[in-house]
Parts: sequence; C-alpha cells; structure tokens
Amino acid sequence: QVHLVESGGGLVQAGGSLRLSCAASGSIVSIAVMGWWRQAPGKQREWVATITNSGSINYAGSVKGRFTISRDNAKNTMYLQMNSLKLEDTGVYYCEASTLLNHFWGQGTQVTVSS
Repeated sequence: QVHLVESGGGLVQAGGSLRLSCAASGSIVSIAVMGWWRQAPGKQREWVATITNSGSINYAGSVKGRFTISRDNAKNTMYLQMNSLKLEDTGVYYCEASTLLNHFWGQGTQVTVSS
C-alpha cells in the first residue's frame, strides 16, 4: 500500500504562484511513476504531469511552460510548482502513484485562482 497526502493548495490571484507537495509513505520502493491530476467543478479529472523513477517528465499541453514537477526521493515527496496561474487552473489537485499492479490517490488539495 502507498499513502499519499497533498498540501499547499489555496487561493491565489491570476498570474500568481503556488507549490503543491505530495508526501508518500508505505511501500514507496514499489512506485514506478508519480503524477498530478486535477478536477475542475463539473468536469472530469484530467492529467497534469508525471515523473518516473528515472526522472522522465511529461506535461499536459495546458500547463507546459508554467508548471514544474519534481521529486525529492530523500524526503519521499513530489512537488508541483505552478507559475503564471490562470482562472482555468482552478480545481482539486490530486497526487497519484503507480506501481506495477495498482494506482494510489491522495485526498486532493483545492487550488482556486481568482481574477
């Protein structure tokens, strides 16, 4: 089992920045890929970014150039640095960890971007 806890969400004005954190515990050595997803009100959950154990990184087109995903293996924590935030970035942000057999999710953290 892998337990994930997100933090760092909040209210920010458009153009501002936030850094989300995802602390992992449990069977961490089994994690192959970690990522961030988000869900806006009334919409489906959408993929934001992923980072693999080898350090390979991918971003959704809507956040590329503005968001940066990273991992600190010593702290068992993944981050999402979000810059130049837009109104459409508002939503609940979820941390996800994938092993060979399972996917694990955090409880989510709310990000609200205001005008």
